[in-house]
Amino acid sequence: MKEKVGGPIEISDMESEVFKLLLHFIYMDSLPETSNGGEAGRDGVMAGHLLVAADRYNIERLKLICKEKLCNLMDSNIVATSLALAEQHSFNTVKEACFEFLSCPSNLEAMMASDGYEHLKNCCPSVLRELAASFLPAELKAVKDIIMTT
Repeated sequence: MKEKVGGPIEISDMESEVFKLLLHFIYMDSLPETSNGGEAGRDGVMAGHLLVAADRYNIERLKLICKEKLCNLMDSNIVATSLALAEQHSFNTVKEACFEFLSCPSNLEAMMASDGYEHLKNCCPSVLRELAASFLPAELKAVKDIIMTT
């Protein structure tokens, strides 16, 4: 085979742990069980990275699994990062789950105090406008339109 003749193949835009999980899924059609039960925040971050990898290689079943996991593990520590990821890659189900999570004022305040909020604010300001508009009642459609067009 050609792979035996050539040198190692370098995957520079993906963490090695994510690539190992991707290969495991390709060969086993499942994700490995976490040995220690996993930390929810870390599992959520890994699900986000794996979702991007599955999207890049068009592995639909893995995308569905990662989206579900990311939505189920939503918390104030990863919601800003998940929202940025959803906006950048058009993962609408993840975006909707983020918006639903942020509909609780205490979750919104916690997200704004998180490390990921600055990144979200800088890379995806339009999603913050959309989030703000989602809090307005339907009677204020004109205000929503103004927010969304600025």
